[in-house]
Parts: sequence; structure tokens; C-alpha cells
Amino acid sequence: MLCYNPFAMIDTYLVPEKTIASAKGDGPALDVSAAANRVFLLTLNITNIVEQEALDVSIYGSGDGATWSAKPLASFPQKFYRGQHPLLLDLTGQADAKFVRAHWEVGRWGRGTEIPMFEFCVKAREVPPDVLKQATDEANALA
Repeated sequence: MLCYNPFAMIDTYLVPEKTIASAKGDGPALDVSAAANRVFLLTLNITNIVEQEALDVSIYGSGDGATWSAKPLASFPQKFYRGQHPLLLDLTGQADAKFVRAHWEVGRWGRGTEIPMFEFCVKAREVPPDVLKQATDEANALA
């Protein structure tokens, strides 16, 4: 049986709660170098929008917290509506990624103001190794 310390696991926000975005932007850098397991469950939670707009959120990595990868490590599918959207971020093959951060782009079309408005957050939770193994075993059994 695998054991882990839930008090030392990463459980925080890549984009703080109630963030209002009307233009592209970046969340703060999150240091993941001390993570016991390099797999994270990210949850994009969109709590408020206006009609006819789109939100794109991607996750970038860095070795020093200053210079970011040219391509995203992971991306949520483009979103148009309120809701919670999960994404698994697996950094096991990305040993050089000691920091991660979210980047977002917004767009609006159609009638009304041309300025988009999204209220959202992105939560990051480290996935315990035993939970990941159990989920993988269950998924393999269904395949």
C-alpha cells in the first residue's frame, strides 16, 4: 500500500478564484519542483460570461520561473459556456518543468460590446500516486 502526506501535496490555484478576463493574460508561476508526484488534476471553472465569446486556456512550463516554453504543455479545449472542465497535466516526462503557469486568450464576436468578459479560475491538485494507479488500473480494465 502506498502512503502519501496530503498536507504536503500541491492544492492551489493557477488562476485565482473570481479572476475577470477581458484580454489575454497569464496567471502566477507555480513552483512544482517539490511535488511528490508530477501529475496534476487541473480544473477550469468558468463562473460568469457574456454571450458569443470564447476562452482558451493553456499551461506552460519553465525551468526557472522566468523563461516559458514556446509550446503549451497542455491545453483545455476552447470553452464558450459556464461550467467545470477537468484536465490531467502529466509532467513525468518533463523533468525540466519546475514551474507552471496558465495563459489565457479571449475572443468575442456578434452583437453588443466587442469586449469579452470571463470570470474563471484554474485549480491545480497534485494527484496521489495510489489514486493515479487505481484510476489507471480501472481504465485499463475497461479498455
